[in-house]
Amino acid sequence: QVQLVESGGGLVQPGGSLRLSCAASGRTFSTYVMGWFRQAPGKEREFVAASSRSGSSTAYADSVKGRFTISRDNAKNTVYLQMNRLKPEDTAVYYCAQGRVVTIMSKGYDYWGQGTQVTVSS
Repeated sequence: QVQLVESGGGLVQPGGSLRLSCAASGRTFSTYVMGWFRQAPGKEREFVAASSRSGSSTAYADSVKGRFTISRDNAKNTVYLQMNRLKPEDTAVYYCAQGRVVTIMSKGYDYWGQGTQVTVSS
């Protein structure tokens, strides 16, 4: 079955950086779009970034554009989220997801990881 396992979360000071990883298994990684979403306490899950199958096309939420970068290594079946200049409002559980089209809608993704906590605080 499909499994998505995130790692790399943690506590970081404002202005710092983290790199999240999501290792996928269970189906041919390179044939699926990958996305990152996040959910803060008391808030709806929101789109963060997405990558096309090859990685040549990406999409970002306005709130992270210029600070976050999504990338993927199809040989390693892994997608990454490099997060720079982190802000307290970036605090959330971050989820990777696998789907068939690049979309900001969570319903466009059919498999999800368990999430990794990112906390930005001094």
